[in-house]
Amino acid sequence: MGSEMTVELVDTDAGEARITCHRAARPKAVLALGHGAGGGIEARDLAALAAALPPRGITVALVEQPWRVAGRKVAPAPKTLDAGWRPVAELLAARGPALVVGGRSAGARVACRTGADTGAAGVVALAFPLHPPGRPEKSRAGELLESGLPTLVVQGPTDPFGGPGEFPELPEGHELVALPYGNHGFEVPKRAGTGQEEVLDLLCRAVGDWVLKTV
Repeated sequence: MGSEMTVELVDTDAGEARITCHRAARPKAVLALGHGAGGGIEARDLAALAAALPPRGITVALVEQPWRVAGRKVAPAPKTLDAGWRPVAELLAARGPALVVGGRSAGARVACRTGADTGAAGVVALAFPLHPPGRPEKSRAGELLESGLPTLVVQGPTDPFGGPGEFPELPEGHELVALPYGNHGFEVPKRAGTGQEEVLDLLCRAVGDWVLKTV
C-alpha cells in the first residue's frame, strides 16, 4: 500500500519552496530532505527513502528549493539556500511529530548549517560534499562537525566529493555509514557485485533505523 502524498507551497525569503510529503499512516517522525545543487527531489536516494520509510512510521517531506520551483537552472549562494529552507523546517517542526532534517549533497550542507536553529532532533547527510572534486584542501568538514545535533552521514566509496575514509573523526552523536558501492549519486556500476536496489535498500534501512532511534 502506498503512502498518502500531498504537495504544499511555503513562502520564504528566497521565494516559494515546495514540499512533497509522503505521509506515514501513524507517523513517529518526519524526515525533511532537500535536494542537491545539480538535481531535484527525483534523485534515486530521495525517491527510495520516500517509498521505503512511510511504512515504517516515518513521513518523508521532499523539499524543493525556491530556485528549482521557479525553474532556474543554477543554485544560488549558501546564504540564499538557507533562507529558502529555514521556514520550511520551522513549519514542519511546529506541526510535529519529531523532525529530522537532511538532504543530499548541497541539501545536506544546508541541513547541517540550519538544523539546530529550526527545532530539529537530528540531521541526515546523504553524500555530504566534503570538498570539491580534486580539492581536498577545500574542506567543508566544519559544517558537518558543528551541526550541533546528532548527525548521520551516508557516503558512497567512489564519491569524488569525499569518500568515507576521508572524513575526520566525528564527534559523539555523529555516525558514518559507508555503503559498499556507489558514487556521489549512489549509482552502482554494472560491474559491481551487487545491484542498485540492494544498495538503496541498505541506505533506506540505515536511515530508517537511525531516525527511529534518534527521535
